[in-house]
Amino acid sequence: MTKNYLLEIGLEEMPAHVVTPSINQLAQKTAKFLKENRISFSSIEKYSTPRRLTLLVKDMSEKQPDIDVKAKGPSKKIAQDADGNWTKAAQGFARGQGMSTDDIFFEELKGTEYVYIQKHESGKDVADVLTGITDVIESMTFPTRMRWANYDFEYIRPIHWLVSLLDDVEIPIQILDIKSGRVSRGHRFLGGNVEIDNARNYVEKLRSQFVIVDAKERKNIIRDQIQTIADDNDWVVDVDEDLLEEVNNLVEFPTTFHGSFAEKYLEIPEEVLITSMKDNQRYFYVRDKAGKLVPAFIGVRNGNSEYIENVIKGNEKVLVARLEDADFFFKEDQKKTIADYVEKLKTVNFHVKIGTMYEKMARVHQIADHLADLFKLSDTEKTDLLRASDIYKFDLVTNMVDEFPELQGVMGEKYANIMGETDGVATAIREHYMPSSSDGELPDTKVGATLSIASKLDSLETFFAVGLIPSGSNDPYALRRQAYGIIRILDKYDWSLNLDDLQDYLVQHVTVPANLDLNANEEELKSFMVDRIRQFLNTTSVRNDIIDAATSGSILNPIVMISTANVLQKHVADTDFKTNMEALSRIVNLAKKADFRYSKDLKVDSSLFEHPSETQLADGIQKIYDDHIRDVSQLYDRLTALKDVINSYFEENMIMDKNEDIKKNRLTQLVIANNLIVRLGDFSKIVIK
Repeated sequence: MTKNYLLEIGLEEMPAHVVTPSINQLAQKTAKFLKENRISFSSIEKYSTPRRLTLLVKDMSEKQPDIDVKAKGPSKKIAQDADGNWTKAAQGFARGQGMSTDDIFFEELKGTEYVYIQKHESGKDVADVLTGITDVIESMTFPTRMRWANYDFEYIRPIHWLVSLLDDVEIPIQILDIKSGRVSRGHRFLGGNVEIDNARNYVEKLRSQFVIVDAKERKNIIRDQIQTIADDNDWVVDVDEDLLEEVNNLVEFPTTFHGSFAEKYLEIPEEVLITSMKDNQRYFYVRDKAGKLVPAFIGVRNGNSEYIENVIKGNEKVLVARLEDADFFFKEDQKKTIADYVEKLKTVNFHVKIGTMYEKMARVHQIADHLADLFKLSDTEKTDLLRASDIYKFDLVTNMVDEFPELQGVMGEKYANIMGETDGVATAIREHYMPSSSDGELPDTKVGATLSIASKLDSLETFFAVGLIPSGSNDPYALRRQAYGIIRILDKYDWSLNLDDLQDYLVQHVTVPANLDLNANEEELKSFMVDRIRQFLNTTSVRNDIIDAATSGSILNPIVMISTANVLQKHVADTDFKTNMEALSRIVNLAKKADFRYSKDLKVDSSLFEHPSETQLADGIQKIYDDHIRDVSQLYDRLTALKDVINSYFEENMIMDKNEDIKKNRLTQLVIANNLIVRLGDFSKIVIK
């Protein structure tokens, strides 16, 4: 016969963003606890509200199965003395197993004899096992924690009650001074305390006290009520799933309502209106059938429909107050010029160790100028890019962005358009923040993409220069996200960017404060960028060993590394892949024996050739150089096409010839070939089957 177990942790209201991760964590930890304690179950149902985390474990076994355990102890030579008497070590081992030395037997393991004890363990009743569930509760982790009263114990919020029921029987547990029982608490204002007679009746018992404990059910209620309001008013509502999740975790008994505001506020940029409603007030905004924003909103109340008109009026009053502020800021901001705002940036720190935001823009201008040429932007695009780089942070000191920080970039675009900047400049100001997350939207324009890369590069260079390098999970300046954003943008536009060459250019041409040395932590920055390239490739179907090979090449260029990984992955299943890799690897391995392999002026003396294969290899490699092959796929095809020539070369020629001139000439030939091959990565890291 199986049983159901109910565990409810009653708390003060938790932050909305913590509720779902917390109930998922509790379920995972509980499942692990039960499996480790040999208690079977069919499923774990999860229930959560802002004030409770609840699990219903269904169809649990009544007890643990009996097991036979063979416990291993010390080696025989430690367990017995020279006369064969049991030592204290053996006696202690037996005592610890609840047995005596009479139960000890010997078994050999890897050539050494050890003492063992075989014992039978009767399974515990599930009720006895469940008293240990407090370990699960206390082991939970949260992004923020708090203490209360005089206790040192920390949790997401103070615990006020516990319910622990196995079917209809209380399982006593205790955390601090809170002892479990069968009494739960209903809605803070509409309900009261409720006694849970049986675990399986929990959901309906709480429903009677105006608490919908099933988060999915609450979410569907909200969604359906929003749709009903939209249908009744001929509106269109694009339900934001993140907002729906947040609102759902703020209420226990949802009732949806709608309010309105004056049409005059529609003159404020749409983004400001949406931010005021969605981000600040947690309202859903609405549109008409033509897609135009409507002066109305939909909110969700934590309660029933009684006195809903008062609720609507109160929410309208709060929203209008925010819109009045926004309208004032929008008009006030337009009384100044972009030049006024840029001048003000001279007093705004980018970072105290690095300098002002104005100085950052000056560096970004220099970086953007160089990137525009590398990425082959048109004259018009370059003009827009350089203008944007001179002003792109100006909106940070506007009233609107001060009030709504989440609108930085967005308001920059709006004001730039109003103040006469070109569309290219205005769009780039908004797009330079992209992507705003690891999988966020990328810039749609080349100007915006280039400005985004330039700004992010400056942040990486300067923060690394002053030693503010991410470590572990600590990354307060989001440098990982910015570096990953650069990789994603380069990939989208297929822009080649040699990071070694770029580093040299920045050191020589970008003006930085005297305290900044862009060469400082240079190797750490390069390694940091390679890690982001690996992160990007890990989102694809490329094998890990091929990622290792591709990111270990001689050219620190994200696009080359990504292309190399894709090319190698494409060919890894070829029937001749193994023999191709072996042939090219022979060149790489022998080229390492040349102490001059890093020299730039290498020439082969054909008069020292003794066999046709030397001429064939020299001509084949030279032809690749002459054709200026840059495409990785073409380079792979051209190099692997020389496989037979390479094999003949090694069959006919002794590389380490006794004649020093011939030896050096052949090593030189291999080094020249190696310098092409290593563009394809480090083949030694590829697992060839």
